[in-house]
Parts: sequence; C-alpha cells; structure tokens
Amino acid sequence: MNGSDEAVSVGSASGVVDATSGHGDATLIEVSGVGKTFVRQKASVEALQGIDMSIRAGEFLSLIGPSGCGKSTLLRIIAGLIPPSIGSVTVDGVPVEEPRDDVGIVYQAPVLLPWRTVLDNVLLPLQVARIRVRQEHVDRAKELLTVAGLDGFFDRRPSELSGGMQQRVAICRALIREPRVLLMDEPFGALDAITREQMGAELLRIWQEVGTTVVFITHSIQEAVFLSDRVAVMTARPGRLALLVDIDLPRPRDAETYELPVFAEWSAQLRQAIGRVDDSAGTA
Repeated sequence: MNGSDEAVSVGSASGVVDATSGHGDATLIEVSGVGKTFVRQKASVEALQGIDMSIRAGEFLSLIGPSGCGKSTLLRIIAGLIPPSIGSVTVDGVPVEEPRDDVGIVYQAPVLLPWRTVLDNVLLPLQVARIRVRQEHVDRAKELLTVAGLDGFFDRRPSELSGGMQQRVAICRALIREPRVLLMDEPFGALDAITREQMGAELLRIWQEVGTTVVFITHSIQEAVFLSDRVAVMTARPGRLALLVDIDLPRPRDAETYELPVFAEWSAQLRQAIGRVDDSAGTA
C-alpha cells in the first residue's frame, strides 16, 4: 500500500463495505490531510502522512498499528499539543491550534499527585485552570468517582489504591471539565491482563454514562474489538490510515462479550485485515 491509497472500511463478514457506512452521527472531529515531520538537528523523521479521518460525535474509535507508526503523534495533534506539518484538524468545525478546554487526555501512567486525596486529584484540572471550585464541582467529582466504582475512596491517597483504581481516578480527572472529546493513549498498557479486561468494562460503563467521544490507542486487537464502534488501522511509519473497521457488536458489552462466537469472528477479521495491510506495506 502506498501513500496515495485511500482507507477503506471493513464492516461485514463478506469483507469491504462503503467507507461512509456506520450509524450516521454528525462528525465532531475532522482530520484532513494531516502529516507530521520531526526535524532534529540535521535529520528528519516523517511520522505521519496524509491522514484523513472523520470521527463522529459520541463514538468510540480505537487506533491500532505497529509501534512507532505515529498513533500518539496523531493523538497529540488532535489534542492541540503539537501542530501538524501539513493538513488540519477541526473540532466541531473550529480549527485546533492549541489545547482546548473541551478535550481531555488520559495517558498510560495515571500521574496522580501522591499528597492529594482521590477527590482533590480529580478536582485538580479546575484549579490549574483557575476555576473556583464550588460545591457543584465537588458533587460532580464524587458522581464521576461513584460511576467509576470508587465510592468510599474519596479521601484515600493514590498509594492506597491499586493500579487499576488509580487509572480510574485519572479517567475521572480527565472528565471533570465535561470534555466533548476524551483522548486515551494506551491507558491500560501497564496493567495485568485481568485488570485490563476489568478496566475496559469500567471504561465502557463510564463512556455510556457521560456520552463523550473517545479516541483510544491500544496494541490489543481484542481490546479494540471489545471497546470500539470503529477501529482505525495505521501502517508502519510514516503512519497512514489503511483501514476503518466497523465493529458491529451489540451494546452494552460486558465480560461475557469475550465469550461470544461473533467476538472471536470480529477479532479474527481485524487480525486478517491488519495482516493484509502489513503484506501490502511489505511489497510496496
């Protein structure tokens, strides 16, 4: 596959379907012709090339691809943390030129302040933004923590929580300002397999509660299938969008979803699709 190839959408057992297929929600994020080249001293590295993608309001989209393909770079561009070298990103029609108040980010490490309580860690973004914390904010933080299964842990310190619980606090912290978009960069990558599955189910529960648009980076095919409405497959560097896969699994999803025959079918189909991308890249 070369740089001029267009991404296609895989959405049925029969293979390729129209790229416009899906649930038809309005586009919230538009990524148009985005490329990124990093220049360090006398060397340059092209991280992304010609990314075009529309992300619908309220959907859960996962990004997968080989290490170093530019997934995190794309997420940082959407967040407004770094500019693209070429192309543009808009959120609700407004160009992204700097970090936005309505975009939250969760990284692989929760990065909680150890001297603050769970509740105070969740409220931190308001204080950083110099927003006076009112009782309504405290109530919202407690509500988010309760949805995340952390009722009764408001006054605990991070050191008193498991890794999975700390990551749930980080998710609540990202949601406290009620962002329209939640960007997640391998948030469960450091967790063991059992905790990771549990956290996936918790994340879906929170997502269904708050209705935020989620863009989620993972290296796990099963995790992408379990969580997503669609999965975007990227090529090796320079990262290009190779496939958009519609995951037609019923919601709500829980631990039993992993046992469904159709779940195994979708995982196998996505794995085969990635294999075709890898084969095409190897012969380009």
